[in-house]
Amino acid sequence: MTELIKNYIDKECIIYAFETQITGVIKEVTDKAVLIECKDGTQIINTDFIVRVREYPRDKNGKKKSIITN
Repeated sequence: MTELIKNYIDKECIIYAFETQITGVIKEVTDKAVLIECKDGTQIINTDFIVRVREYPRDKNGKKKSIITN
């Protein structure tokens, strides 16, 4: 999982954990943690709790989509 998450470094992503989701830019990935820069500050999440990672969806003009569906 760690090697796959490294593909998203410096990209804005949505990270799904067990009961929450975090939106931000992935800055660093280690063996057990992911450093995420969010609008509220910096967060660290344990990779054992990550269920899904996806790049933030954008429309054809490169703007963020306002509605995110799973």
